[in-house]
Amino acid sequence: MRIGNMYGPDATFLGVPAADPDEPTSWRHAGAAIIGAPFDGGTSHRSGCRFGPQAIRLTDYLPHDGSRPSLALGVDPLVDLRVVDLGDVEMPSGETEIALSRLEARVAQVAGAGVLPVVLGGDHTIALPDVTGLARVRGWGRVAVIHFDAHADTGDTQFGSLYGHGTPMRRLIDSGACRGDRFIQIGLRGYWPEPETLAWMAEQGMRSFEMSEIVARGLDAVLDEALDLARTDCDAIWLSVDVDVVDPGHAPGTGTPEPGGLSSRQLLDAVRRIAMEGPLGGLDVVEVSPPYDHAEVTAYLGNRVVLEALGGVAWSRARDAGRATRWPADPLLG
Repeated sequence: MRIGNMYGPDATFLGVPAADPDEPTSWRHAGAAIIGAPFDGGTSHRSGCRFGPQAIRLTDYLPHDGSRPSLALGVDPLVDLRVVDLGDVEMPSGETEIALSRLEARVAQVAGAGVLPVVLGGDHTIALPDVTGLARVRGWGRVAVIHFDAHADTGDTQFGSLYGHGTPMRRLIDSGACRGDRFIQIGLRGYWPEPETLAWMAEQGMRSFEMSEIVARGLDAVLDEALDLARTDCDAIWLSVDVDVVDPGHAPGTGTPEPGGLSSRQLLDAVRRIAMEGPLGGLDVVEVSPPYDHAEVTAYLGNRVVLEALGGVAWSRARDAGRATRWPADPLLG
Protein backbone atom coordinates (compact mmCIF):
# COMPACT_ATOMS: atom_id res chain seq x y z
CA MET A 1 0.00 0.00 0.00
CA ARG A 2 1.27 3.48 -0.84
CA ILE A 3 1.86 5.48 2.34
CA GLY A 4 2.65 8.83 0.73
CA ASN A 5 4.39 11.02 3.29
CA MET A 6 4.63 9.93 6.93
CA TYR A 7 4.94 13.51 8.15
CA GLY A 8 2.63 15.78 6.20
CA PRO A 9 0.28 15.71 3.23
CA ASP A 10 0.96 13.35 0.36
CA ALA A 11 2.92 14.96 -2.46
CA THR A 12 5.28 13.61 -5.08
CA PHE A 13 8.73 14.82 -6.10
CA LEU A 14 8.10 17.95 -8.20
CA GLY A 15 4.78 16.52 -9.36
CA VAL A 16 5.93 13.24 -10.94
CA PRO A 17 3.27 10.50 -11.03
CA ALA A 18 2.52 8.66 -7.79
CA ALA A 19 2.84 4.88 -7.85
CA ASP A 20 1.99 2.11 -5.41
CA PRO A 21 4.96 -0.09 -4.49
CA ASP A 22 2.60 -3.02 -3.99
CA GLU A 23 1.33 -2.70 -7.57
CA PRO A 24 4.43 -3.12 -9.76
CA THR A 25 2.37 -2.67 -12.91
CA SER A 26 1.96 0.99 -11.92
CA TRP A 27 5.72 1.60 -12.15
CA ARG A 28 7.20 -1.23 -14.24
CA HIS A 29 8.00 1.15 -17.12
CA ALA A 30 9.72 3.72 -14.88
CA GLY A 31 13.42 4.38 -15.22
CA ALA A 32 13.77 5.76 -11.69
CA ALA A 33 11.64 5.73 -8.54
CA ILE A 34 11.65 8.15 -5.62
CA ILE A 35 11.59 6.47 -2.19
CA GLY A 36 11.11 8.50 0.99
CA ALA A 37 13.04 7.38 4.06
CA PRO A 38 11.77 9.65 6.89
CA PHE A 39 14.02 8.29 9.64
CA ASP A 40 16.13 10.27 12.10
CA GLY A 41 16.36 7.78 14.94
CA GLY A 42 20.09 7.48 14.29
CA THR A 43 21.05 11.11 14.80
CA SER A 44 23.73 11.90 17.36
CA HIS A 45 23.18 15.65 17.67
CA ARG A 46 20.33 17.66 16.09
CA SER A 47 17.36 15.64 14.87
CA GLY A 48 14.68 16.74 12.40
CA CYS A 49 15.72 15.11 9.14
CA ARG A 50 12.68 12.84 9.28
CA PHE A 51 11.08 15.85 7.60
CA GLY A 52 13.74 15.86 4.87
CA PRO A 53 11.87 13.78 2.26
CA GLN A 54 8.89 16.13 2.33
CA ALA A 55 11.10 19.22 2.03
CA ILE A 56 13.15 17.76 -0.84
CA ARG A 57 9.97 16.80 -2.71
CA LEU A 58 8.21 20.13 -2.32
CA THR A 59 10.83 22.88 -2.32
CA ASP A 60 10.87 24.75 -5.62
CA TYR A 61 9.65 27.95 -7.23
CA LEU A 62 8.46 26.26 -10.45
CA PRO A 63 5.18 24.41 -11.01
CA HIS A 64 5.01 20.86 -9.72
CA ASP A 65 4.28 19.54 -13.18
CA GLY A 66 6.65 16.58 -13.37
CA SER A 67 8.95 18.26 -15.88
CA ARG A 68 12.39 19.84 -15.43
CA PRO A 69 14.36 20.39 -18.68
CA SER A 70 18.09 20.68 -17.96
CA LEU A 71 19.80 23.72 -19.48
CA ALA A 72 23.20 22.06 -19.21
CA LEU A 73 22.36 18.63 -20.60
CA GLY A 74 19.50 19.09 -23.05
CA VAL A 75 17.37 16.41 -21.37
CA ASP A 76 14.28 16.43 -19.16
CA PRO A 77 15.19 13.77 -16.60
CA LEU A 78 11.77 13.52 -14.96
CA VAL A 79 10.08 12.95 -18.31
CA ASP A 80 12.83 11.04 -20.11
CA LEU A 81 13.31 8.59 -17.24
CA ARG A 82 9.56 8.34 -16.53
CA VAL A 83 10.27 9.02 -12.86
CA VAL A 84 7.61 7.94 -10.36
CA ASP A 85 7.27 8.50 -6.62
CA LEU A 86 6.55 5.45 -4.48
CA GLY A 87 5.94 7.51 -1.35
CA ASP A 88 7.57 6.95 2.02
CA VAL A 89 8.63 3.70 3.61
CA GLU A 90 7.01 3.46 7.03
CA MET A 91 10.02 3.84 9.34
CA PRO A 92 9.16 4.23 13.05
CA SER A 93 12.00 6.05 14.81
CA GLY A 94 11.67 3.92 17.93
CA GLU A 95 12.10 0.65 16.01
CA THR A 96 15.42 1.01 14.21
CA GLU A 97 15.88 -2.54 12.96
CA ILE A 98 12.29 -2.75 11.71
CA ALA A 99 12.64 0.61 9.96
CA LEU A 100 15.91 -0.33 8.28
CA SER A 101 14.68 -3.76 7.18
CA ARG A 102 11.65 -2.20 5.51
CA LEU A 103 13.81 0.25 3.58
CA GLU A 104 16.23 -2.49 2.51
CA ALA A 105 13.34 -4.54 1.15
CA ARG A 106 11.99 -1.55 -0.80
CA VAL A 107 15.35 -0.71 -2.37
CA ALA A 108 15.89 -4.37 -3.33
CA GLN A 109 12.38 -4.52 -4.80
CA VAL A 110 12.95 -1.43 -6.95
CA ALA A 111 16.48 -2.33 -8.05
CA GLY A 112 15.38 -5.89 -8.77
CA ALA A 113 12.78 -4.54 -11.20
CA GLY A 114 15.51 -2.75 -13.14
CA VAL A 115 14.47 0.68 -11.81
CA LEU A 116 16.92 3.19 -10.34
CA PRO A 117 16.19 3.73 -6.61
CA VAL A 118 16.46 7.37 -5.48
CA VAL A 119 16.16 7.56 -1.70
CA LEU A 120 15.33 10.79 0.14
CA GLY A 121 16.50 10.77 3.76
CA GLY A 122 16.39 10.83 6.62
CA ASP A 123 19.66 10.52 8.51
CA HIS A 124 22.67 8.66 7.18
CA THR A 125 21.79 5.45 9.02
CA ILE A 126 19.74 4.67 5.92
CA ALA A 127 22.87 4.13 3.81
CA LEU A 128 23.13 0.67 5.39
CA PRO A 129 19.81 -0.66 4.03
CA ASP A 130 20.20 1.32 0.80
CA VAL A 131 23.49 -0.23 -0.30
CA THR A 132 22.57 -3.63 1.14
CA GLY A 133 19.34 -3.63 -0.86
CA LEU A 134 21.22 -2.92 -4.08
CA ALA A 135 23.89 -5.52 -3.23
CA ARG A 136 21.20 -8.17 -2.84
CA VAL A 137 20.33 -7.55 -6.49
CA ARG A 138 23.74 -6.80 -8.05
CA GLY A 139 25.80 -9.16 -5.93
CA TRP A 140 27.62 -9.10 -2.63
CA GLY A 141 30.75 -6.99 -3.01
CA ARG A 142 29.82 -5.91 -6.56
CA VAL A 143 28.63 -2.43 -5.55
CA ALA A 144 31.10 0.43 -5.15
CA VAL A 145 30.14 3.38 -2.96
CA ILE A 146 31.00 7.03 -3.57
CA HIS A 147 30.20 8.84 -0.34
CA PHE A 148 30.10 12.64 -0.02
CA ASP A 149 30.28 13.68 3.62
CA ALA A 150 32.10 15.78 6.18
CA HIS A 151 32.26 12.67 8.38
CA ALA A 152 33.47 9.14 7.71
CA ASP A 153 30.50 7.41 9.43
CA THR A 154 32.74 4.43 10.19
CA GLY A 155 32.31 4.27 13.95
CA ASP A 156 32.00 0.86 15.56
CA THR A 157 29.12 1.86 17.82
CA GLN A 158 27.11 4.98 18.60
CA PHE A 159 25.84 5.42 22.15
CA GLY A 160 26.38 1.67 22.55
CA SER A 161 24.34 0.76 19.48
CA LEU A 162 25.54 -0.79 16.24
CA TYR A 163 23.08 1.39 14.31
CA GLY A 164 23.26 5.15 13.96
CA HIS A 165 24.25 7.77 11.43
CA GLY A 166 27.87 7.49 12.54
CA THR A 167 28.19 3.74 11.90
CA PRO A 168 26.58 2.64 8.57
CA MET A 169 29.75 2.51 6.50
CA ARG A 170 31.44 0.13 8.95
CA ARG A 171 28.34 -2.09 9.00
CA LEU A 172 28.35 -2.22 5.18
CA ILE A 173 31.98 -3.26 4.99
CA ASP A 174 31.75 -5.67 7.93
CA SER A 175 28.78 -7.41 6.30
CA GLY A 176 30.54 -7.78 2.95
CA ALA A 177 27.81 -5.93 1.07
CA CYS A 178 30.47 -3.44 -0.04
CA ARG A 179 34.22 -3.96 -0.36
CA GLY A 180 36.35 -1.64 1.69
CA ASP A 181 38.71 -1.09 -1.25
CA ARG A 182 35.79 0.10 -3.38
CA PHE A 183 34.50 2.55 -0.80
CA ILE A 184 35.40 6.13 -1.73
CA GLN A 185 34.76 9.11 0.54
CA ILE A 186 34.92 12.75 -0.58
CA GLY A 187 34.91 15.88 1.57
CA LEU A 188 36.00 14.62 5.01
CA ARG A 189 37.17 17.26 7.46
CA GLY A 190 37.00 18.35 11.07
CA TYR A 191 37.89 16.47 14.24
CA TRP A 192 36.48 12.95 13.92
CA PRO A 193 37.13 10.04 13.59
CA GLU A 194 39.79 9.29 16.15
CA PRO A 195 43.06 7.43 15.29
CA GLU A 196 41.64 3.98 16.12
CA THR A 197 38.84 4.34 13.59
CA LEU A 198 41.19 5.83 10.99
CA ALA A 199 43.44 2.80 11.41
CA TRP A 200 40.46 0.47 10.82
CA MET A 201 39.58 2.41 7.66
CA ALA A 202 43.14 2.03 6.36
CA GLU A 203 43.05 -1.71 7.04
CA GLN A 204 39.93 -2.02 4.87
CA GLY A 205 41.60 -0.20 1.96
CA MET A 206 39.11 2.66 2.02
CA ARG A 207 40.00 5.74 -0.05
CA SER A 208 39.15 8.99 1.72
CA PHE A 209 39.68 12.37 0.05
CA GLU A 210 39.83 14.95 2.82
CA MET A 211 39.04 18.58 2.05
CA SER A 212 42.71 19.46 2.40
CA GLU A 213 43.53 17.08 -0.47
CA ILE A 214 40.65 18.40 -2.58
CA VAL A 215 41.93 21.95 -2.12
CA ALA A 216 45.49 20.93 -2.99
CA ARG A 217 44.71 18.78 -6.04
CA GLY A 218 41.38 20.17 -7.24
CA LEU A 219 38.01 18.42 -7.33
CA ASP A 220 38.43 17.44 -10.99
CA ALA A 221 41.49 15.28 -10.25
CA VAL A 222 39.81 13.76 -7.20
CA LEU A 223 36.76 12.74 -9.23
CA ASP A 224 39.01 11.22 -11.93
CA GLU A 225 40.58 8.94 -9.34
CA ALA A 226 37.32 8.20 -7.54
CA LEU A 227 35.51 7.15 -10.71
CA ASP A 228 38.41 5.03 -11.95
CA LEU A 229 38.43 3.16 -8.66
CA ALA A 230 34.65 2.78 -8.40
CA ARG A 231 34.35 1.38 -11.93
CA THR A 232 37.09 -1.21 -11.45
CA ASP A 233 35.82 -4.72 -10.73
CA CYS A 234 32.35 -3.53 -9.66
CA ASP A 235 29.04 -3.60 -11.49
CA ALA A 236 27.29 -0.55 -10.00
CA ILE A 237 27.95 2.58 -7.99
CA TRP A 238 25.82 3.70 -5.08
CA LEU A 239 26.08 7.47 -4.64
CA SER A 240 25.45 8.62 -1.07
CA VAL A 241 25.27 12.39 -0.49
CA ASP A 242 25.22 13.84 3.00
CA VAL A 243 24.44 17.54 2.62
CA ASP A 244 26.91 18.38 5.38
CA VAL A 245 29.68 17.75 2.84
CA VAL A 246 28.80 21.29 1.75
CA ASP A 247 29.95 24.24 3.81
CA PRO A 248 27.19 25.15 6.29
CA GLY A 249 27.07 28.61 4.75
CA HIS A 250 25.58 26.84 1.70
CA ALA A 251 23.62 24.18 3.65
CA PRO A 252 22.73 25.28 7.18
CA GLY A 253 19.82 22.88 7.62
CA THR A 254 21.65 19.80 8.81
CA GLY A 255 22.28 18.06 12.11
CA THR A 256 26.08 18.09 12.43
CA PRO A 257 27.41 21.09 10.45
CA GLU A 258 31.16 21.28 9.89
CA PRO A 259 32.68 24.50 8.49
CA GLY A 260 35.01 24.44 5.50
CA GLY A 261 33.24 22.16 3.02
CA LEU A 262 32.47 22.10 -0.68
CA SER A 263 30.38 24.79 -2.31
CA SER A 264 26.93 23.86 -3.54
CA ARG A 265 28.17 24.43 -7.11
CA GLN A 266 31.01 21.93 -6.64
CA LEU A 267 28.67 19.30 -5.24
CA LEU A 268 26.13 19.65 -8.04
CA ASP A 269 28.82 19.43 -10.72
CA ALA A 270 30.35 16.38 -9.06
CA VAL A 271 27.03 14.56 -8.68
CA ARG A 272 26.15 15.25 -12.31
CA ARG A 273 29.49 13.92 -13.52
CA ILE A 274 29.29 10.73 -11.46
CA ALA A 275 25.78 10.07 -12.79
CA MET A 276 26.92 10.70 -16.36
CA GLU A 277 29.97 8.46 -16.15
CA GLY A 278 28.44 5.82 -13.82
CA PRO A 279 27.31 3.10 -13.90
CA LEU A 280 24.95 4.49 -11.27
CA GLY A 281 22.93 1.84 -9.47
CA GLY A 282 21.17 4.09 -6.97
CA LEU A 283 21.57 7.13 -4.76
CA ASP A 284 20.49 8.69 -1.52
CA VAL A 285 20.43 12.28 -0.28
CA VAL A 286 20.51 12.51 3.50
CA GLU A 287 20.69 14.78 6.55
CA VAL A 288 18.46 17.59 5.24
CA SER A 289 16.95 18.87 8.49
CA PRO A 290 14.25 21.50 7.80
CA PRO A 291 13.96 22.72 11.43
CA TYR A 292 17.51 24.08 11.16
CA ASP A 293 17.24 25.37 7.59
CA HIS A 294 17.06 29.01 6.57
CA ALA A 295 14.94 30.15 3.61
CA GLU A 296 14.87 26.51 2.41
CA VAL A 297 18.50 26.82 1.28
CA THR A 298 19.38 23.23 2.20
CA ALA A 299 16.11 21.79 0.91
CA TYR A 300 16.75 23.45 -2.44
CA LEU A 301 20.20 21.92 -2.53
CA GLY A 302 18.86 18.44 -1.77
CA ASN A 303 16.26 18.84 -4.48
CA ARG A 304 18.86 19.91 -7.02
CA VAL A 305 21.21 17.06 -6.10
CA VAL A 306 18.43 14.67 -7.12
CA LEU A 307 17.75 16.56 -10.34
CA GLU A 308 21.44 16.71 -11.32
CA ALA A 309 21.87 12.99 -10.68
CA LEU A 310 18.76 12.11 -12.67
CA GLY A 311 19.86 14.48 -15.43
CA GLY A 312 23.21 12.75 -15.64
CA VAL A 313 21.55 9.34 -15.91
CA ALA A 314 19.11 10.57 -18.56
CA TRP A 315 21.94 12.13 -20.55
CA SER A 316 24.08 8.97 -20.42
CA ARG A 317 21.17 6.84 -21.64
CA ALA A 318 20.49 9.30 -24.46
CA ARG A 319 24.18 9.19 -25.37
CA ASP A 320 24.19 5.39 -25.44
CA ALA A 321 21.12 5.44 -27.67
CA GLY A 322 22.69 8.04 -29.97
CA ARG A 323 20.17 10.70 -28.92
CA ALA A 324 22.31 13.09 -26.84
CA THR A 325 21.88 16.56 -28.33
CA ARG A 326 24.63 18.43 -26.53
CA TRP A 327 27.78 17.96 -24.49
CA PRO A 328 27.91 19.87 -21.20
CA ALA A 329 30.11 22.95 -21.36
CA ASP A 330 31.27 22.84 -17.74
CA PRO A 331 35.06 22.15 -17.73
CA LEU A 332 34.63 19.83 -14.75
CA LEU A 333 32.60 17.51 -16.96
CA GLY A 334 35.24 17.18 -19.67
